[in-house]
Amino acid sequence: MTGHTITQEAADAAARTSVTQSRAARELGLKRGEFELAVMLGRIRTVSDTAGGRRRVTREEIERVRAGEGFPEAWVERIRAVGTTEGAALMDISTARFTRLTRAGFVTPVKFYLNRYRAVVWLYLAEELRQFAEAEVNSGLLTGRAPGTIRAQLEAGVDLRARNWRGRHAGALLRQSDDPWERAAAVASLLDPVQIAEIIKDPYERAYVRRLMPDPFGGQGAPDTPAGRIIQKITTADDPDEIRWLRANLTIGLSQARGERPAPRPESKPAPVPAPDQESASGPRSRAELDAEPSPDLGPDHEAPPTALPEQETRGRAQEPRGLLKWMRRRGA
Repeated sequence: MTGHTITQEAADAAARTSVTQSRAARELGLKRGEFELAVMLGRIRTVSDTAGGRRRVTREEIERVRAGEGFPEAWVERIRAVGTTEGAALMDISTARFTRLTRAGFVTPVKFYLNRYRAVVWLYLAEELRQFAEAEVNSGLLTGRAPGTIRAQLEAGVDLRARNWRGRHAGALLRQSDDPWERAAAVASLLDPVQIAEIIKDPYERAYVRRLMPDPFGGQGAPDTPAGRIIQKITTADDPDEIRWLRANLTIGLSQARGERPAPRPESKPAPVPAPDQESASGPRSRAELDAEPSPDLGPDHEAPPTALPEQETRGRAQEPRGLLKWMRRRGA
């Protein structure tokens, strides 16, 4: 049995025992946002697609969620996300105090979006807000004057919402994959390209990691648009401690991934050596014909390696096909 047949059979088996995420959401009666948030929180588990597509949901997992206590009403309430106004009402505090608590990092957002004015709207898990308000240790933060250290941080412009969201988002991405290269790509997705290039020096590894990175968040704007730039700023680490943590984790993740398997590289196939009678019959090929030969297709995500140095070129010519060398000597005669 060929490898292709085995792979196809595995893909067919996975299709019979699992469904796409969109279909799973329909079967569970969940809205798209509710389903995506449940996956991010780990309330719905996904599995890899053997065919290399988007992650899927097993039939067994769908049944497990359906059998959960209070499904669907109480279950959906546990993944409900609310904005500032509703969140403040849940905690029985003013919106101004709620915003100060979130900026100081006491409450972590679960998601965000841009409104029509391109303002960032942060959303929080209603269940976590209720738990925070009910905890006796937090009572001093809900009433009276805020501690001096917190006031000083806020007056200095500290806003930890984006950083805390990135930490939560990274954890969600890492939970969704057991593949070491995918996990390295998840960490890399929160670093800017300069940081990535400093750590991943091999261009083929860098191209592979880029291909495995999660889709741009939210699809709310291309990178070169105002909305895209806002999203990029939120999703890219900017705090020195955060960057150091991500760089260290990416370095460790790459080491583990390389130990598992190398990044794919294009196969190098030597040009066929023409037989003497064929060469004499067809005559030597012109330089234009040689230059017109197509290069190997390395795929849309291929990143070309650095240009060879002169001594590298000399070594490369020593390995050229004998037919080409014979033609070059004839041209120089």
